[in-house]
Amino acid sequence: MKIGVPKEIKTDEFRVSMTPEGVVELVKLDHQVYVQKGAGDGSGFSDAEYEQAGAILTESAKEVFDAVEMIVKVKEPIECEYELFKDNQTLFTYLHLAADKPQTDFLLEKGIRAFSYETLEVDRRLPLLEPMSEVAGKMAALMASVHLGKYHGGSGLLAGGVVGTSRAKVMVLGGGVAGKAAAEIASGLGADVVILDINTQRLHYLNDTMPKNVATLYSSYDSIVSLLPTCDIVIGTVLIPGAKAPKLITEDMLSLMKKGSVLVDVSIDQGGCFESSHPTTHTNPTFIKEGVVHYCVANMPGAYPRTSTYALTNATLKYVKDLAKYGAEEVCKHNPHMISSLNTFDGVLYNSAVGLAHSMQTQTYTL
Repeated sequence: MKIGVPKEIKTDEFRVSMTPEGVVELVKLDHQVYVQKGAGDGSGFSDAEYEQAGAILTESAKEVFDAVEMIVKVKEPIECEYELFKDNQTLFTYLHLAADKPQTDFLLEKGIRAFSYETLEVDRRLPLLEPMSEVAGKMAALMASVHLGKYHGGSGLLAGGVVGTSRAKVMVLGGGVAGKAAAEIASGLGADVVILDINTQRLHYLNDTMPKNVATLYSSYDSIVSLLPTCDIVIGTVLIPGAKAPKLITEDMLSLMKKGSVLVDVSIDQGGCFESSHPTTHTNPTFIKEGVVHYCVANMPGAYPRTSTYALTNATLKYVKDLAKYGAEEVCKHNPHMISSLNTFDGVLYNSAVGLAHSMQTQTYTL
């Protein structure tokens, strides 16, 4: 198969969808990999490395799209890329369609065979989302600590404090991969942390494995409201695969929070779990509302592209190989896990959570 790796053009996005090592693996299987020149620059991979790996380099994204059957990306296509796609082309990337109806409409109208990283499920896990969730979770605690600084609009509290002073109190909403990573870093900085989740089995696991300065609590409206006035940092990591994130903190609830406290919305790609959130960029990562600093960067792992690109390729490569071997028409028969990744195919929507978000009809894929 001919596989394309275009340069990511979303604002402040420096990741690339395939490392040179990944290209080597695909070329060894007799696939042709087209890489746009400069695609790996942001992650520290030179054109020469891709060429040495066996890639075919192109000057433009259009040349990539024109030449290949399958496009492998990191982020969802943005509007200026729509015209590059061929009818019924295969796309494998993060899509987040529940928060993006225009993109959903485009994929359906163009007949794109779109498979998403974030909905692929294996044994109740999301293996292609987990590595980026871990990066984003660790970043969330670091960025929250930085933005508590007075010069960023924060309260001026050092997260871990020093001898004889108070430590920051951190609430983490969601105890999955991102929430666990956020709690680990926040606790490592010396803050007092509480993780909220509705999965009691997960809470038992976290209670047994996390440091002593991390507590666990069953998540409810009352528990969130009771903790908000005491918190210096709130990190939202809740996820419903493929669906919009629930709004766990409303705009009215901001009045309960301390001035200069920090909200970090890791769920912003799925619409955000704070009602007051809207997407921001690494260049302008925050805004202040009701005296509360909001950090809502929509591609957090893009800040650490070297780590993120390696982690992403490590996770996605086996599924890229399956798509390349069997094609979009047959891959689900040979790897049933790909059914959960299938979002649109030849004008039909297959993700029920996306259909619910946009009041659109869906079909169920059957083997």
